[in-house]
Amino acid sequence: MAVPVAFFAVFFAYPVAAIVARGLDAEGGLQFGRIADVLAQSDVRHVLWFTTWQALASTALTLLVALPGAYVFARLDFPGKQALRAVVTVPFVLPTVVVGTAFLALVGRGGLLDELWGVRLDTTVWAILLAHVFFNYAVVVRTVGGLWSQLDPRQEEAARMLGASPLRAWRQVTLPALAPAVAAAALMVFLFTFTSFGVVQILGGPTFSTLEVEIYRQTSQVFDLSTAAVLTLVQFAAVAVVLAVHAWTVRRRETALTLVDAATTARRPRGRGQWALLAGVLGVVAALLVLPLAVLVQRSLGASGFGYYRALTREDGGAFLVPPVEAIGNSLQYAVAATAVAVVIGALAAAALTRRDAGRLVRGFDALLMLPLGVSAVTVGFGFLIALDEPPLDLRSSWILVPLAQALVGVPFVVRTVLPVLRSVDGRLREAAAVLGASPWRAWREVDLPMVRRALLVAAGFAFAVSLGEFGATVFIARPDNPTLPVAVARLLGRPGDMNYGQAMALSTILMLVCAVALVVLERLRTDRSGEF
Repeated sequence: MAVPVAFFAVFFAYPVAAIVARGLDAEGGLQFGRIADVLAQSDVRHVLWFTTWQALASTALTLLVALPGAYVFARLDFPGKQALRAVVTVPFVLPTVVVGTAFLALVGRGGLLDELWGVRLDTTVWAILLAHVFFNYAVVVRTVGGLWSQLDPRQEEAARMLGASPLRAWRQVTLPALAPAVAAAALMVFLFTFTSFGVVQILGGPTFSTLEVEIYRQTSQVFDLSTAAVLTLVQFAAVAVVLAVHAWTVRRRETALTLVDAATTARRPRGRGQWALLAGVLGVVAALLVLPLAVLVQRSLGASGFGYYRALTREDGGAFLVPPVEAIGNSLQYAVAATAVAVVIGALAAAALTRRDAGRLVRGFDALLMLPLGVSAVTVGFGFLIALDEPPLDLRSSWILVPLAQALVGVPFVVRTVLPVLRSVDGRLREAAAVLGASPWRAWREVDLPMVRRALLVAAGFAFAVSLGEFGATVFIARPDNPTLPVAVARLLGRPGDMNYGQAMALSTILMLVCAVALVVLERLRTDRSGEF
């Protein structure tokens, strides 16, 4: 635990505490009355209300749209199912900046809907809600559908034989069994939308602002660190309450389930109802998930073919000190370094969490690892500039600063991917290796590593995709001569002119393709059965 704790203490707790303390500090003392003053402001209350309202609305809409898809992937077998599963997952690994850009090309000024029917949604909340559904659709399908595919269908069939209607059998038998998975999916969607930054920053404009966007505005534009610090504390407190309520409700609803092999529960669609449901889900996937990405690619080509892509190789002397195309190499280098850090820290943390005899210490450590997902990435990024500015941690001019910030977000994904596999390793295997004379290091290398190798590769893929698209912290600490792809896209969108807009679409398309390639590799690792898991 020593290395992960030190990493989080130095590169997470210290920067966040430094910026919050500086924001609340006045004449040498913490003025907690400032919290009440900030919360009393009408514009701040409006931001709090909109953040909560849009997160609840996005969560409800995502569940409504995605639960039928979870059923289709869990219970129905049809040609192209694996390919469609990969297509559904692509939006989730995309950076939020790309998601916002794709919907801007679809529903914004000059977008597809504007050209065809004169309809614009970029000035309405519907653009934000639809973009959040686009981004989180795979969360529900993967989380709920994964459990649904393993539920024994004979339980629901028994209820039908006893006279229950299909709806009643689903409501009284299947839904209670799915409740923990639905709650987990709802929690993740709510957290992602409650802390939404890139999507709201691009689609919300000056009209709509979440806590994350307002923290960014107060920090980088208004330079009001006091208000930003208060909003950071409010966001952190709200996320902590949500996590606590979720843990309490899920613990009360957990029950023993009869699980079967997922491969035995999926069947060909039968009857008009199932065929209609499959057709409806395919239509939703095409309209909501595929169409925005297709429009993004089409806008990147424009009327001049690859003209926008060629323009990325030229210096403009404006938003960039280097040709925008260099952001591709920068992002890949940063993501590789961040992935290496996240895998090392996450693997060590997961190994520590497998100790079942550590009690509360381990549970507290587990909660610590999740904090970066609930704290404003904008606060973390600006905290890096505030705190890491003196020897021996003067890293403001060092390239390693960006990968360190990106690794903070990647570590939780590594832990959640590796931990279940490590916990499934039979401890008697290690004991047998020790009896035969193996050192702890050799026992880990020859017993644990072969079993966890593929999980580590999958975790590395997730960490790479997350690092590649990180925007909230990177926008503060990426140097002008070394921009990342998300930062470059945001800068181009912030400048007027068709050429800047086209280049933003081109860079977004490149970023989408890189993330899609990473996803394809992940899918091959997940479905490859040639080796042991």
